[in-house]
Amino acid sequence: MNEYGLALVIEDDYDAALIFAKALQVVGFQTEEIHNGSHALARLAETTPNMIILDLHLPEVNGMSIIQSIRSDERLADILVIIASADPRMADLVQQEADLVLIKPTTFSQVRDLARRLVEIRAKKKENDLKQSSDLES
Repeated sequence: MNEYGLALVIEDDYDAALIFAKALQVVGFQTEEIHNGSHALARLAETTPNMIILDLHLPEVNGMSIIQSIRSDERLADILVIIASADPRMADLVQQEADLVLIKPTTFSQVRDLARRLVEIRAKKKENDLKQSSDLES
């Protein structure tokens, strides 16, 4: 099932990355795991995913730098970004940049349900924006 396109799981903990990826696959995403910050930036230069789960403590380039890069790039700025961090203080620093912040440990069902909810909210917003746009044109 690949209903929602590509989701990147940018997480250096292989077990957590697997849980996040499987949860997103159940929602309907094709997933790709990336385990360090420099590879994440390189991949983001090549593709525009529909969702990202981002750890903040990554080797080479930290998650704070990655989310700032995402939000400052017009091509990437509207991607749904879920921050998943075990560091609540650091998560607070980037909360305004993220669509959702999860404090680890998280469960498969939390990630699945919250990702699904974000997709539904985004779809409803787009639907409302289209309706308003067509109302303005008529």
